[in-house]
Amino acid sequence: MWIYERKLEYPICVTQPDVRMARYLMAQYGGPDSELSAGVRYLTQRYTMPTNKTKGLLNDIGTEELAHWEMIGTMIYKLLKGVPVEQLEQANLGSHFTEHDHAVYPADANGVPWTAAYVQATGDPVTDLHEDMAAEQKARTTYEHLIRLSVDPGIKDALRFLREREVVHFQRFGEALNEVQEELTRKKVF
Repeated sequence: MWIYERKLEYPICVTQPDVRMARYLMAQYGGPDSELSAGVRYLTQRYTMPTNKTKGLLNDIGTEELAHWEMIGTMIYKLLKGVPVEQLEQANLGSHFTEHDHAVYPADANGVPWTAAYVQATGDPVTDLHEDMAAEQKARTTYEHLIRLSVDPGIKDALRFLREREVVHFQRFGEALNEVQEELTRKKVF
């Protein structure tokens, strides 16, 4: 069980609507390497981790990823708020508007809806932790691309925060991998 505090993990300041940037951010809202995919992946993989410490780590990081998903959704919502339909059409979001109006919906930047097929859980903790480290690197790279695409200083600031969290998660997963490998190779005497 979690205690929910009614504020974002990091503040989101948007200076003006930007349909183009909202569309790009959808990659991190509903794409294969999105915050949603990461959160679901880690919260699923936690069950097959061999130590309580690694179970707890995946639970904590998975929960934080959902907080990041909330941040991305907030950015998209603020960037689209009040934007006329004509501007949505010009940014190739006419089909999004047709089905969702200005609502935030888990799809990637091309409008492909999120699917559980993006989530991997093999049951092998070593394999899964390698997958998690790769996922964090892919997300970091995506954030670097998004920072380069943004012109809004508030969006850039939030994206930098998110990028740095990916680096920390990568490091924690590396530590967990070492711990799991030690646990799996340790002789057990009964």
